[in-house]
Amino acid sequence: MSSVVVDISMSLDGYVTGPGVDLEHGLGEGGEVLHTWAFEGNEADRAILDAAFTGTGAIIQGRKLFDIIDGPHGWDEEVGYGAQPPGERPPPVFVITHEAPATTRLGERFRFVTDGLHSAVRQAQEVANGKEIVVMGGGEVCHAFLAAGLVDIVRLHVAPVVLGSGTRLFPVDASPRIDLELTDAVSTPTAQHLTYRVAK
Repeated sequence: MSSVVVDISMSLDGYVTGPGVDLEHGLGEGGEVLHTWAFEGNEADRAILDAAFTGTGAIIQGRKLFDIIDGPHGWDEEVGYGAQPPGERPPPVFVITHEAPATTRLGERFRFVTDGLHSAVRQAQEVANGKEIVVMGGGEVCHAFLAAGLVDIVRLHVAPVVLGSGTRLFPVDASPRIDLELTDAVSTPTAQHLTYRVAK
């Protein structure tokens, strides 16, 4: 059985993008700073990124995030989970949506789930081969999986910045309490990498 992992970069004040997200600005205004650790980090940051690539058996994401990464400024051979070493097959991606798009730029690795979060997890379990099922965003989708009790591990990459606005990981309105146990922490100049087990 694969673990379901929320893995996401965020600011110290809880934002996973800057303001003004659109197809051209997928991380919003100033949101690139949240991912400095992935593109300009040190050896410890790179080890965390490499472990994520090799340990991921399937990915779950929301439709808004899919539209951005499948757009003209989205994933390619150098950016995203498409940026795997030569010869390695990228993991399948399950997209939570009300309706599948007619065409996609990135091809058949994307599978569209129209019957809810539990179904996405079931489908991902079938193909993950014991590796992690990574819920990678956006923020609303990550929190929905947490609130539904479907997450086993929370892995946060907290950038040393207070953005002030953008897309929140945790909603403003009241939501269910979730107890966590810290199992790993790695500190680098560009991020605090924190891994928690979700108490169930």
